[in-house]
Order: sequence, then structure tokens, then C-alpha cells
Amino acid sequence: MDETRSRTKPADGKPAVAAPDLAGMSDEELLRMRIRDLRLKIAGTELESRIEKFYAELAAKGIAFKPICYLGEEWFCPEGCATIAMPFYLAHPRLKKLEEKMMMEVEGGSEAWCMRLLRHEMGHVLNHVYLLEKDKRWQKVFGPPSLEYSDSFRARPYSRRFVRHLDGYYAQSHPEEDFAETVAIWLTPGLDWKQQYKGWTALKKLEYVDGLMGKLAGKPPVIFSQAKMSEASRLRSRLALYYKRRRRTYAQDFPEFFDADLRKLFADPAAAPENERAAVFLRHSAKMILNAVSAWTGEPKFTLDRLLRALTDRCAELDLRLRAQSAGVEITAYLATLASHYRLTGKFKEA
Repeated sequence: MDETRSRTKPADGKPAVAAPDLAGMSDEELLRMRIRDLRLKIAGTELESRIEKFYAELAAKGIAFKPICYLGEEWFCPEGCATIAMPFYLAHPRLKKLEEKMMMEVEGGSEAWCMRLLRHEMGHVLNHVYLLEKDKRWQKVFGPPSLEYSDSFRARPYSRRFVRHLDGYYAQSHPEEDFAETVAIWLTPGLDWKQQYKGWTALKKLEYVDGLMGKLAGKPPVIFSQAKMSEASRLRSRLALYYKRRRRTYAQDFPEFFDADLRKLFADPAAAPENERAAVFLRHSAKMILNAVSAWTGEPKFTLDRLLRALTDRCAELDLRLRAQSAGVEITAYLATLASHYRLTGKFKEA
């Protein structure tokens, strides 16, 4: 990698270091880079226009201030702040490509997904700057904010008490997330939420938010902290360590007792020697299966991919064969069942 940097002298007299040529780097070169040395900026990227579009949405709803959007480690709204952190990898197409390779997907990579996440984080910002959760009416509508967060929560897919905005029934995970998701629906341009949620208990939450935002329209925040936690320009971690930590977070120690299930899904080689090998089929169908299961369960693709790889490897060891043409449907349903069980209990399967 060429370490040469062009330098200029800005007004403060300190030499400025030009941004490295990320587009020309290999994955190995990128992974050796420190995040701060990527020298990323929002200006001039696709994020800039998306943030401006987001600000226009806020203005149309009568919100009197603009939260500060900055590049950080992940999507995040620091407690008590009017700031929104956006993952640094969204600021460069080469980093988005690396993110997809390392984590199987790019959270907020498309404009639609990015806007959904910005609206969600704005719900947290509004909660923080107006101290909304301290109000007894807020707590009656959404629940006590003192509840502990949990990575696994008992989602009810068909519940009408919660809006549906982000995948994985995220509104059900905590009262603060319920509020943020409800605000996100309220913010979405062109969405007739009164009609969409007609007959739902969640409509009362939307009506509460609508009335609350009407009272706050044009009013300045009670607090307006501009603190930026984990700002990308200050992060000294190398990308290799950054991904090692994230992959460890989503990785699970999968149990070793899937054999009985796999033998129900697929045939032994002696019974169907001419049929296609299950492992070959799973490798060819992996992307389709992962997309479907992740979309309906909300489980990260990286976690599901590791589980599917473990099942595929075990099918290869047992030399299992396809039993029927419906194998794709059955393995997708099976993987979704494991993911849903994990969502409810923190385990993919009971011992």
C-alpha cells in the first residue's frame, strides 16, 4: 500500500493529511487501517443528501431543531444528546463492500433503510431533548423506561399493540424502542398511519405521539447536548479488531445435537443414493434462505450464516441427500424456528 500523503497547511498552521485512496485498497490493507486514519467525512457522500432529506422531513412536521448527524461506530443516539451516530462505513462505497463481506449485510446501506433508521433514532433524540419519558402519561402509554434491555425478548409477531417499522418486531423490545418506532412511523412522509393502523391498539400510541408533537411544534429543546460518543475521527481501533469484536458479538456457540433434525429433513445416502447431496443444495441456496429468515425473524445475517454453515458442514459429514423438492421450504422453516427460539430464550435449541 502506498503510504504517501499529500499535505497542505490550513489556517491554523497545522499540516493536513489527505484521505487515503480507499477504493484502491485490498481487504487486507483496509483491515490494517485504524478507523480514524480513514479520514471519513459526510460532506460529498450519499449520506449528505439523505441527511438533508431527513431534515426536510423534520421541518415539515414542525420540529424546531436539527439533530447533529455524525460518523461513529454504529447507529446510535447517545443518552441525553441531540446527536445521531451513523456507522462510518456508510461514508464510502469501498467500506460498504467490506462491511457486506464481513457481516453479510450493510445496515442502512440503501436510502430507504437509512431513512428508516434516521427516523427511529430521531425518536430517541426527541425523548432525550424534551425529557418525555419522565412524563406519567408517556409511561402509561409506553411503559416504564426503567425496564432493563434484553438481547432476547418475547416477540409476538401478530400483536397489534406495536407498530412495525424496523425488522425483528423491534418496538416490542423496550418502552423506549416502542416510542422511537412509533415516532418513526409518525415521521414517515406519505404514510397514512391512521388507515394502516385502524383497529390496532397501536393507533392510540400514534395518536398520542401526534398530539404530543403538536404541542412541541416550534418549541426549542429543554436540553441540547451536542456530545458525540465514539466519533469515527477519534477511534484508534484497526478495522481488523473492529470486525473481530462485532463478529464475536453476533456469533453463538451452536449446540452439536442437530443430527436427528437433519435426518428428518434429509435422507440417508443408502435410502436415496441418486438424489442431490443436501450440502450442495444448501450451499447453492444459502443466500435465498438467509435473506428470507433474516427478514422475518430480525436475526442478523452473520449469526444465521454461521448456523447455516454448521448445518451444511454436518450434512456433508453425514452425506445426507435431498428427500423432496420442498427441501428449500423445509430448511428455511427450520432455520426460522431456530432463530425464533433464540429470540425468545437466548438459545437456538433446548438441550
